[in-house]
Amino acid sequence: MSERRFSEEEVAEILKYAAEAQDSGRSLTAPSSGLTLAELNEIGREVGISTEAMQQAVRRIDNTSQPARTFLGFPIGVQRTVDLDRKLTDDEWDRLVTDLRETFDARGVVRHEGSLRSWSNGNLQVLLEPTATGQRLRLRTLKGEARGLISGGLAMIGAASVLLTISTVAGALGDGGSLAAVGTLMTGGIAMFGVGSFGLPAWARLRKRQMDEIAERVSGGQS
Repeated sequence: MSERRFSEEEVAEILKYAAEAQDSGRSLTAPSSGLTLAELNEIGREVGISTEAMQQAVRRIDNTSQPARTFLGFPIGVQRTVDLDRKLTDDEWDRLVTDLRETFDARGVVRHEGSLRSWSNGNLQVLLEPTATGQRLRLRTLKGEARGLISGGLAMIGAASVLLTISTVAGALGDGGSLAAVGTLMTGGIAMFGVGSFGLPAWARLRKRQMDEIAERVSGGQS
């Protein structure tokens, strides 16, 4: 497997965070072709940034929220992954569950299967799973009904448009019954589409912020 290369933007962020961790004020830049982790460590050594500080900065870059899942441009899902360099204790897991319940205002269901732990409330799911160096926390949620409402609304709008076209070609625009049927179908489609799509951006921003805050609190507990 080829070694991961960090993009120019990622390198800039990593060097920024690493310099902050090292209390360094140096301004560092990266080539547009990207750098590997080994190359980043070499740059860090040249300017006095420790490997530990660089690793911490890389984890901070990796532990970012993934792009929202979208449908026709509307965000219908949000997810967040946090790699921990150690295993949470039972007390820490209990505190995390309490945090989840308070943040999302939902009691949820807690499950424990072997080394896997989870908390879920409908489509909102949080999974704690083992890794080679510690544990990984996955947070994800999906606005399940949005896809159906948006699709159904568009289908009704499309059907109304087709009926209107047929009525126009057939010269039946003067038929009050046909126009009423088209109007009802169009209105219903617009309403369904609006219910499915309205508020999705705000919902996605809220969920992303909540997940970022939880991730920050969990990561902050690491030594």
